[in-house]
Amino acid sequence: MGASLPPKEANLFKLIVKSYETKQYKKGLKAADAILKKFPDHGETLSMKGLTLNCMDRKAEAYDLVRLGVKNDITSHVCWHVYGLLYRSDREYREAIKCYRNALRIDPDNIEILRDLSLLQAQMRDLTGFVETRQRLLHLKPNHRMNWIGFAAAHHLNSNGAKAVEILQAFEGTLEDDYPPDNERCEHGEMLLYKIALLEGSGLLDRALEELYKKEAKIVDKLAYKEQEVSLLVKLGCLEEGEKIYKALLTMNPDNYSYYEGLQKCFGLYSENGKYSSDEIDRLDALYKSLSQQYTWSSAVKRIPLDFLQGEKFREAAVNYIKPLLTKGVPSLFSDLSPLYDHPGKADVLEQIILELEHSIRTSGRYPDRTEKEPPSTLLWTLFFLAQHYDRRGQYDVALSKIDEAMQHTPTVIDLYSVKSRILKHAGDLVAAASLADEARCMDLADRYINSEAVKRMLQADQVAFAEKTAVLFTKDGDQHNNLHDMQCMWYELASGESYFRQGDLGRALKKFLAVEKHYADITEDQFDFHSYCLRKMTLRAYVEMLKFQDRLHSHAYFHKAAAGAIRCYLKLYDSPLNSPAEEEDDTSKTPSQKKKMKKQRKAERAKKEAEEKNEESSTSGISKSGKRHVKPVDPDPFGEKLLKAEDPLSEATKYLKLLQKNSPDSLETHLLSFEVNIRKHKILLAFQAVKQLLRLDDENPDSHRCLIKFFHKVSSMPAPVTDAEKLVWSVLEAERPSISQLQEKTLSEANKNFLDKHEDSLMHRVAVAEMLYTLDQTKKPEAVKLIEDSCNKAVPRNGALGPVLEWKLKECIAVHKLLEKVLIDQDAALRWKVRCAEYFPYSTYFEGIHSSAVRNLNSQDGKTPVNGGASHPEINQSANSLVSNGKLEAFKNLTI
Repeated sequence: MGASLPPKEANLFKLIVKSYETKQYKKGLKAADAILKKFPDHGETLSMKGLTLNCMDRKAEAYDLVRLGVKNDITSHVCWHVYGLLYRSDREYREAIKCYRNALRIDPDNIEILRDLSLLQAQMRDLTGFVETRQRLLHLKPNHRMNWIGFAAAHHLNSNGAKAVEILQAFEGTLEDDYPPDNERCEHGEMLLYKIALLEGSGLLDRALEELYKKEAKIVDKLAYKEQEVSLLVKLGCLEEGEKIYKALLTMNPDNYSYYEGLQKCFGLYSENGKYSSDEIDRLDALYKSLSQQYTWSSAVKRIPLDFLQGEKFREAAVNYIKPLLTKGVPSLFSDLSPLYDHPGKADVLEQIILELEHSIRTSGRYPDRTEKEPPSTLLWTLFFLAQHYDRRGQYDVALSKIDEAMQHTPTVIDLYSVKSRILKHAGDLVAAASLADEARCMDLADRYINSEAVKRMLQADQVAFAEKTAVLFTKDGDQHNNLHDMQCMWYELASGESYFRQGDLGRALKKFLAVEKHYADITEDQFDFHSYCLRKMTLRAYVEMLKFQDRLHSHAYFHKAAAGAIRCYLKLYDSPLNSPAEEEDDTSKTPSQKKKMKKQRKAERAKKEAEEKNEESSTSGISKSGKRHVKPVDPDPFGEKLLKAEDPLSEATKYLKLLQKNSPDSLETHLLSFEVNIRKHKILLAFQAVKQLLRLDDENPDSHRCLIKFFHKVSSMPAPVTDAEKLVWSVLEAERPSISQLQEKTLSEANKNFLDKHEDSLMHRVAVAEMLYTLDQTKKPEAVKLIEDSCNKAVPRNGALGPVLEWKLKECIAVHKLLEKVLIDQDAALRWKVRCAEYFPYSTYFEGIHSSAVRNLNSQDGKTPVNGGASHPEINQSANSLVSNGKLEAFKNLTI
C-alpha cells in the first residue's frame, strides 16, 4: 500500500488512510493533494482521494477519481478494494463483490478484503461463497476466535448444522481447561447454547441434552439453560421431568403463556387448534384450578381456561375473571376478551354476564353475590365494556348510548372519548370520529399514543392538513414532516397514502407508498453491520433469528399494503393518464373562473411551502470539522409530480407485483393485482396464472369468479391467433379450460348463473354475478341492477359468534353504490341504493344517514340541536364542523404542547 512512493509521500499516504479511518476527511484530502502534485497518476492515491470525497457527499468526483485510479494501476489490490468500498456505500453489493474478487486475485491472502467479502456474501445470501471465504479466513488466522465462529455460522446458514457442530467442537479442543476468563464467560456461554441449539436442530436430542448437562457450569444465562433443558426433555418424552421444570419456570414468571402451553404438553393436553374432548376439558380445568392456587397473582392462569371451557363452567370462570377487573378499572379488559368472540356462543354468555352485573350495580350498588358496595367507577367500566361489546356486534346505536352514559357519569376519562371515536368510525361517521379523537388528544397533550390515534382518525376522514399539523407536535422542532419519514413512521405514511388515493392525488399517494417501500430497503440494509458485530459479541442465536426474520421481511403486512397501494396508483394512472399534476382532479364540472381560482391557490401553496423549506435549509445547513456538509435534505419532488410522469406505469407496477408474488403468494389481493396488471399488459398466460392462483386459494370468492369470467370473456373477444406464439398461447388455454370445474361444458353465462344459484343469499356474490352479467352482455343492464336491488339484508342467527346483527357491511354497501354509479352507470339505481343503505347505516356520512355528521351539520345550520348517539355534545359537533373543510388550519393556530 503506497509502496511505489518515496518515504515522504509513503508517510503521507498512511496519513490519508488514518484520516479516512478517523473521519478527518479534510486532513486526508490535503495529504492526497500533496502526493498528487508530485505523482498525479498514482492510482492508489487517486482511489483514496475518491473514497474520501465519497464521504463528503461528492459522489460524482469520487467515482471519477477511483475509476482513474484503477485505470492507472489495475494491478493494485488497494484500488480494487477501494472501488468495492465505493460500490458498497451505494448498496451496489454485486458490483462490490466483483471488485473484491479482482482484489483477491492480486492479493489472495488479504485479511481485510476477505473479511469485507464475507460480509457482503452474508448480506446477499451467497452462502456457498460465504462458507469458502470463512474457511480461507480461518486457514489464515486459526488463533482468532471470531474466524472459528464465523465458519461454523456459515455452515449453519448453508443448512449443514452437523458440520457447524464439528467446527465448534474443534474450536473447544483448542481451548484450555480453565477457559473462559471472567470477562468472556457470557460470550462463551452463548456459544455453548448455540452449539446445543444446533444439535437440537440436527435431531441429535440425546447428545444435545448430554452436552447441556456437561457444560452447565459454563453457561451464564440460567433462564435460557432451563428453557433449553425443558424443550429437550419434552421432545425426548421425559414428561415428568419436564413438568417439574415448567413449574419451576412458572414460579419465576407465572404470566408466561408459553410455559403453560409447555406444561399442557407434559400432561398430554395440548391441541394446536384449541379443540378438546369433554374429558380433556375436565382434566385441563382441574389442572388450572390447582395452578391458580399456587400462582394466585397470575392473570394468565385465570384467563387461559376461558379459551377451552364451555357452558356453565365457562360462565363461572368468566364471572370470576371479569368482576375484579371491572372493580379495578382495567381499560384493556375488552381487548383481552375479544378473541372469545370468535368462539360460537361465548359472546352471548359474556353479554348476559355484563348485563346482569350492570343491572345489579344500578339497583343495589353491588355485585349479585356480594354484600360489600362497589365503588362508583365500577358502573363506568361496565358501561365502557358494554359499549365495546355492542360495537363489536355491529349494534352501534346501543354502543353509542352506553358510551354516552359513561361520559355523562365521568366526563374526564380519556378512554371514553377514544372508544366513542372508534364506534363512530365503525358506524361510518369518520368526521365525527376524528373530532372526538382530537378532543381526547386535547385532554392529555403529552400522550403520544392518543395523539397518534387522533392523527389516524383525521387521515381516515381525509383531513390530511390537520393530521400533519397534529402529527408534528411530537417531532423535533424545525424538522417537522421529514422527521416522520426519518422515524420510519409507516402507519402514518400508509394512512396518508390511502387518504391521498381516495382524494385522487396519485402523486402524493405514490410518494407515501414508495416511502414505506424504502423503509423496508433500509431495514434490509441495517442488517449489514450485524454480520460482524454478532460474531464478535457471540449473540449467535439472536443473529440466526434476525437473518430468518430478514428473509421473510417483505411478507410483513405494512409492506404488502404499501406495495398494493403503489400498484393501484399505477393502474389508475394507466387507465386515466394525467396531462399534468394540476389536472389530477376532475375539472370537467368546474367553471373557467373556478379553475383559475384553484390554479392560483395551488401556486400560492407551493410557493409558501418552498419558502418555508428554503428558510429551514438555510438555518440548519453547515459544515462540520470533518468537511462534511450537514444540509437538511430538501425533497425535490414534494407533490410526486415526477412519479406521475412514469413512461410505463405498468412496468413500474410490475416491480412491486413481483415482490408481492414472491413474499405474499397466499394472499388473494396479490393475485387480483397480478390479474389486473397482466390483463392490461396483454400478458395472457400470466393473467391466466393469476386466475388459477385465485381459484386455488378461494374458488368461491366473488373476486375469483369476477376474474375468471373477465379473463375468458377477454380471450373470446380477441382476434384469431396468427403468429406461432399466439397459437401456442391458445393451445395452452384450450388444454387448461376443461380442468377448471366452474367452466366444464358450460358457457360463461351458464357459469355465471350457476355461481348465483350457489350464493344467492350473499350480497357480494350477487353483485359479482350482476357485474359479469353486464360485462358479458351490456343490454342486460336492467337485469343486473334488479339482481342487486333484490338482495335481502338478513340477520345473522342468534347463536352465531357475533349475535343478531344485519349481514351487510358498510364497506360492502359503499362498494355496491360505486359499482351502480360508475360501472353500471345507473344514477337512479345508485340513488335508490343510497336511500336504502341510509336506513341500515344511520351514522354513515357516505350514505347521509339521519344521525351522521353530514346531516347534523345541515340541521345545525337550520338552528336545530345536533344529536350524536342519543346524547348532546355541542362542543364535539362544533369541532366536527370545524374539521369538515380540509386545508383550513384556524383550529390549530394556537396548538402547542
